[in-house]
Amino acid sequence: MALAVVHSRALVALDAPAVRVETHVGNGLPAFQVVGLPAAAVRESRDRVRAALVHTGFEFPNRRLTVNLSPADLPKDSGRFDLPIALGVLAASGQLPPARLPGLEFVGELSLTGEILPIRGALAMLSAVRSSGATRLVLPAGCAAEARLIDGQRPYLAKHLTEVVAYLREGAALESPGQQTPETVQSPHPGLSDVRGHLGAKRALEIAAAGGHSLLMVGPPGAGKSMLAQRITSLMPALSPSEAMECALVRSIAGRFGAECWGERPFRSPHHSASAVALVGGGSVPRPGEITLAHRGVLFLDELPEFDAHVLEALREPLECGELTVARAAYRVRFPARFQLVAAMNPCPCGFAGSRIRACCCTGAQIQRYRRAVSGPLLDRIDLRIAVEMVPIAELARDADAPSQERAAREHAAACARVQTAAARQRARQGKSNAELGPGELQTLCRLAPVAAALAANAADRLHWSARAYHRVLRVGRTVADLVGADIIDQTHLAEAIQFRREIVTA
Repeated sequence: MALAVVHSRALVALDAPAVRVETHVGNGLPAFQVVGLPAAAVRESRDRVRAALVHTGFEFPNRRLTVNLSPADLPKDSGRFDLPIALGVLAASGQLPPARLPGLEFVGELSLTGEILPIRGALAMLSAVRSSGATRLVLPAGCAAEARLIDGQRPYLAKHLTEVVAYLREGAALESPGQQTPETVQSPHPGLSDVRGHLGAKRALEIAAAGGHSLLMVGPPGAGKSMLAQRITSLMPALSPSEAMECALVRSIAGRFGAECWGERPFRSPHHSASAVALVGGGSVPRPGEITLAHRGVLFLDELPEFDAHVLEALREPLECGELTVARAAYRVRFPARFQLVAAMNPCPCGFAGSRIRACCCTGAQIQRYRRAVSGPLLDRIDLRIAVEMVPIAELARDADAPSQERAAREHAAACARVQTAAARQRARQGKSNAELGPGELQTLCRLAPVAAALAANAADRLHWSARAYHRVLRVGRTVADLVGADIIDQTHLAEAIQFRREIVTA
């Protein structure tokens, strides 16, 4: 009988806790059992490991094999344990010297030919190993782009099981990537230079991008709401290195990492048929949802009332605190969710309530039922609300000559510059966007001129604002002041913020 211990990493939310892979080869009828709360993909590793060992010329012991993944109460999923299980079988059966295993951790999925396939969450595992500081991680070569992002960490990369065995047996060299941060990419979405009309909507997008504020656009079908939403990332300030790393970590956990997306603001646009789990995350083994995939970026919800009510209500807490806690009987995990909500909806089921172009055919009851799909508490958490009107066809059909195009490009560049300057002021002043300011910080950072304070008090009384609504107006006013470089919020700044708080979706 023999026992071998190989160290590996699990993946729980954005954490990568250590796992001991204990392999025991004993007497008894031939069997291969994996214990320690394995998911189906981990249990299936028995067949992948057996085929990979036989195909690469190793002997698979015809004895009773027991693999224990410790700690036993930690859920384990995916095929990342294939490589440590295979090495444990080789070490326990005497085909590999176990003395070389300490100080190393192994993760990787095996193909039936012994090739080591990429895994999701490599960036989280590298970060966890760097924090422990005592071990080096052996990764699939396909995770090299993620391995280059962690400074001070030199993991090993391997393409095939035989490379790892040769390293452990004979000390053969394994590739170790150097540190390299990819170049920041530009937003893949077009800018505002090709948008005709919509001056008020452009201004709202600029304010939303500068302060990280949520935005709701209401207008008839074909007015350009989706087109405008897709252009907000072209205005948003560049991600800081720490924010870019946060986005890369989320993409790695979701298996969507790509070096070509480094520094790109996420833009997620789920269909209105998405479930609550798909939108906010969860599952038996919690996985990130759309709001986490949109972390530090934009979550665009088109046709907002078409989403299920309980799906929309699940957004209320993440919008307020910027993170999501998923609770299970045995553990709790947290996902980051500092996203910027941009939503669009029609004013009624047919889409033409209040339109000057076409008459509405909906009854009052239908309009009320349609608008009540978006609850008051959720609307209270949206900073900016604008009406998007139809642009006349004559203006859309008008040819844009070269001077007009150049002027539009200059206007877009000027808007981007104002947003970048305002965002820089916020980072220097408070280290975060205005939308993230807490109630205690508003008193010191959102100072009002005396006339502006009287205006705010009067508006709050006449419009029946909640404390949350009042605070959100102050945050928007702070952003408007930052766009013009003002230290104190005056009457004009606050009046513009109040204008964007109007109740445009009430009957």
